[in-house]
Amino acid sequence: MASRLPTQLFVSRLSFYTTNEELKRLFSPFGVVKKARLVYDPITRRPKGFGFVTYDSEVDAQRALKSMNGRIVNGKLLFVELAKTETQGEGSSCG
Repeated sequence: MASRLPTQLFVSRLSFYTTNEELKRLFSPFGVVKKARLVYDPITRRPKGFGFVTYDSEVDAQRALKSMNGRIVNGKLLFVELAKTETQGEGSSCG
């Protein structure tokens, strides 16, 4: 079975006022968003300013990455990259 390319994007430098729904709406023009979720601080329950967007299609994920990386949204310059999977970190050492 061929391995699939990453379809999950890591999105950072989001406004702290961004909601999960807005994140999904921002990335929907590039394809069907399977999931859009912000990461929240467990104590304050406020967004940390980053999240993940998952597409069903590798092509859609690449299109969104190219279109949204460096775009200004709510006064913030977004940084978008392919999310790293657990296996991408294997074999690396710290120190």
